[in-house]
Amino acid sequence: MKLATRELATIAVFGTLWGILEITMGSVLHTLNIPFSGAFLAAIGLIIAMVGRVFVPRRGSTLFIGLIAMLLKLFNLGGIVIGPMVGILSEAILAEIVLSLFGKPNLFPFLVTGAIGVTWTLVQPFITGPLLFGRTLFVVWLDLLDSGTRLLGLNESAIFLIVAGFLLIYILIGATAGWLSWLIAGQLKSRLGRS
Repeated sequence: MKLATRELATIAVFGTLWGILEITMGSVLHTLNIPFSGAFLAAIGLIIAMVGRVFVPRRGSTLFIGLIAMLLKLFNLGGIVIGPMVGILSEAILAEIVLSLFGKPNLFPFLVTGAIGVTWTLVQPFITGPLLFGRTLFVVWLDLLDSGTRLLGLNESAIFLIVAGFLLIYILIGATAGWLSWLIAGQLKSRLGRS
């Protein structure tokens, strides 16, 4: 894929925005221990990546935006944070796959991309926990149930309701991100005088 200089600059701008957001807002949200902070960070990052895809509607552009954001995360004040870096790259890969499958950017693929990308933050600990941090799947599962009892007000025995509740919340956050990215991209294009 050969990109024009303007397209490369656009990708760099959106990748930098996502990276700066992860460095600054990510640290604040995690320090304050805000519920669903990972989902909200993923949603905002995906909004930036999907708006970037509208301005560079070429295969690979979303992945490159995510790569730039991931590389900027290396400069995190708290040191190198492997989990979020893997998350950023995974979200970019998932977004690239979905958006490439649908072709030309439009609302429905953005809704699907947002939903899948944000839901990944719920699934990621089950993969990165054992592979990168030596945590067993059982411990990750117990953490999920504990979060469900605290955030959803459910008993730990209501396993199905906890999982379904989390899935619904994450899908809604992601679909909202997709919808917002489509609106923001349209507003930006009209202000910049692009069709």
